[in-house]
Amino acid sequence: MSSVANAPQWLPPPPCDARTPTPRPDPTKSKRQALALFGAGSGLAALTTDPGALIALRALLGVGAALVMPATLSTITSTFPPERRARGVAAWAAVAGAAAVLGLFATGILLELWSWPSIFVLNVVLAVLALAGTLLFVPESAEPDAPRLDVVGALLAVAGLGSLVYAVIEAPVRGWADPRTLVGALAGLALLAGFVRWELRRRHPLLDPRLFRERRFAAGTLSITCQFFAFFGYLFVIMQYLQLVRERSALAAAVALLPMALGMMPAARLSPRLTDRFGARGPWVAGLLLIAGAPASLGLLDAGSSGWQVAAVLFPLGLGAGLAMTPATTAITEALPSALQNVGSAMNDLARELGGALGIAVLGSVLTAGYRDRVDVTGLPPQLADAARSSLAAASRFGPPVADRARDAFVDAMHLTVLTAAGVVALAAVAVALLLRGTTARTGR
Repeated sequence: MSSVANAPQWLPPPPCDARTPTPRPDPTKSKRQALALFGAGSGLAALTTDPGALIALRALLGVGAALVMPATLSTITSTFPPERRARGVAAWAAVAGAAAVLGLFATGILLELWSWPSIFVLNVVLAVLALAGTLLFVPESAEPDAPRLDVVGALLAVAGLGSLVYAVIEAPVRGWADPRTLVGALAGLALLAGFVRWELRRRHPLLDPRLFRERRFAAGTLSITCQFFAFFGYLFVIMQYLQLVRERSALAAAVALLPMALGMMPAARLSPRLTDRFGARGPWVAGLLLIAGAPASLGLLDAGSSGWQVAAVLFPLGLGAGLAMTPATTAITEALPSALQNVGSAMNDLARELGGALGIAVLGSVLTAGYRDRVDVTGLPPQLADAARSSLAAASRFGPPVADRARDAFVDAMHLTVLTAAGVVALAAVAVALLLRGTTARTGR
């Protein structure tokens, strides 16, 4: 019997289409092409000196990475047997989460010893190694009966999210009542509403909104989005704190983040065992609460805090991310039948990227607005005062006492920012607990 026939009742009925389905390219081949694109783009970026060309190449790298990441998870869910799948997903989540921190460490070393083009050279090396591994170890997994890409849906989603992020970034400078901010926000909401309407009417949607009727799928997507909202928001704030307030080098700031990875990797591996013993709901919600509780410690940091105090804050943050990431990822993939594993993998990656983008945009805006409201520029001419209000980096150039007042204003704004992130994750913890209420203890179903 086909996997469609065994699909859960909440899934939309399969379309009755007499047309010959359009073959989908082999995902393994697409992964190789994406890795080649990522490596080639990185090589060109290492050679360019033009800022515009560098930005364009960075966008190209984003396309390559977006094509690679969903395929990595779907390879695990399609090749691992059900009894080993959770542990495979746990290893994937541990590596994917900790790599963000380890990547900062590696780039810090490169910036300390060489210069910024060396970062892209490292990308080329990693792409070549990954391509070789794919050719040697990843099995072929073609799906010959899948439909064409929903280009209109993709354009609506990108335009809607881009407009919203633009409005959030511009709001601290222009104000929420500024016409440009309002138009960006309203246009983004309208485009996303159009995306939902379009997808509901499509025979083969890019993302069927009705999938969110499944509680585990909805809980996993919401959790991953909010986790990465806070995770990237924290990284955005703490890196500025370490480099501009504590005046550490890029390498020293990256080293200070390692306790987060040290907590995340073992917690992600432990999470499946805790789920087997206590069910998915307990470890999952506990991890989210640990992430939300980190700002209570971040609020104790100031310009004179020691490295041990920073580590004491970041280690439990990594523990929480490791505990919550694995059950959330597993819930997204296990909620869907085998025929939709590619959708689950893509949704997991979209939630991560969307959460990270919104986290940097929203929390960056809160940080900027808080800093501008608190910084004391008394005694500076108007032009210099505007420059000092624009950022801590600009204010630091004026020397004491302006730089000292700017650092105090940044720390105060940082406390407000991380509390905002904590509120978002705490609400996610409540939502996940409610969505998983009534599920069985071991599987979360």
